[in-house]
Amino acid sequence: MRTPTVAIVGRPNVGKSTLFNRLIGSRKAIVRDTPGVTRDRIYGTCRFGTWSATAIDTGGLDPTAAESLTAQVRGQVLSAIAEADVVLFVVDGREGLTALDHEVADLLRRTSKPVLLVANKVETVAQEARLGDLYGLGMAPVFAVSAEHGRGVAELLEAVAEYVPPTPDEPTEDQAIRIAVVGRPNVGKSSLVNAIAGQERVVVHAEPGTTRDAVDTLVTVRERRYVLVDTAGLRRKGRTVEALDKLAAVMARRSLERCDLALVLLDGAEGITAQDARIAGYAEAAGRAVVVVVNKWDLVTAADRAPQTVRALRERLPFLTHAPVVFTSARLGTGLETLFDTVERVAADYVKEISTGELNRVLSAATARRPPAGVRGRTLKLFYATQIGTRPPTFLLFVNDPSALHFSYERYLVHALRQAFGFEGCALRLRLRRRRAPRAKILS
Repeated sequence: MRTPTVAIVGRPNVGKSTLFNRLIGSRKAIVRDTPGVTRDRIYGTCRFGTWSATAIDTGGLDPTAAESLTAQVRGQVLSAIAEADVVLFVVDGREGLTALDHEVADLLRRTSKPVLLVANKVETVAQEARLGDLYGLGMAPVFAVSAEHGRGVAELLEAVAEYVPPTPDEPTEDQAIRIAVVGRPNVGKSSLVNAIAGQERVVVHAEPGTTRDAVDTLVTVRERRYVLVDTAGLRRKGRTVEALDKLAAVMARRSLERCDLALVLLDGAEGITAQDARIAGYAEAAGRAVVVVVNKWDLVTAADRAPQTVRALRERLPFLTHAPVVFTSARLGTGLETLFDTVERVAADYVKEISTGELNRVLSAATARRPPAGVRGRTLKLFYATQIGTRPPTFLLFVNDPSALHFSYERYLVHALRQAFGFEGCALRLRLRRRRAPRAKILS
């Protein structure tokens, strides 16, 4: 059985994202004093004692909106309401009711779901005494809370728990492979997530910067569970001028830290840019496994462009020569089978463990083929090696002098490990530790 689901809805700028962050205990949703910051459905786990639920943050609901982007946000809100067991209708306790609040209330009355009216931004008892007009909505009781300071939130959760009893937890995102979808604006990140999910999970629009929050989508592909993390488009530093853009970029960079694998999306029609290379560097520096995805391939007319594109990628991204390249069209849904064939291989290599015996045999052969050259009069001697971690694969080398390892020889050793064990798309990390020469035979 699934966990209960609580949707947070309301007009723009009433503090829905602040309440969502309070309920899940982390700053997952971007919060700014600007209407319309949240556009997609943001999911998180709310725990209250032994009871838990899935909370959904939504964009500001304007039932009268007709403009395409705002209408898509409205569609996301309606999907959250349909999915929810309980709806929290949030209004601004300081401002009182507006015409738009009444519009939202009319829409919620037409749903069969329980609706709890939440007056946010109520910090004092005096403010609470001025909430009488909210009872005119016919949704008593009114829960007065301050999401920013936590006032009244426990009482609200007690009421939610009464409507939805606890249920056994089903497998959660913790058991799923987490995939960050990163790239510059308008390369098709949200379109790709929607194509994989088989639904309009995130808002897609021609306006650059449509996605702001990092949006998690749990999907099952070939009986394996994945969390797709759609991120904000990362602009060049000189073009990231608004505070909201900067915050969205920070959230996108952080999402790499909590993922296993990164899909680095490029625009196949435009070719690789300096910003693409910079974003790919972020993924590599974070130690994530990487698959390079050339999207919008349906817009490329030349049938023989693929080999030329791969060559250009290898030249512009020399630090990702180990990363596989997949060509897709999110709009047409093509290339997705090949994409997940590749993702499965890379994800398996990302957690691969090599026995100490195999590892030392490969490194011994590598140092015999090409002995290390001296660095400032010192010659590296490799005594022993063992794998000490995965995600990314990390190896500890016991040597006579760590400073004697030249960066070119480190690349050579990493290449030898890739040739022997694969590690497709995976960043490999070598850690060195000084050790006296043992009596046994050394590797080099």
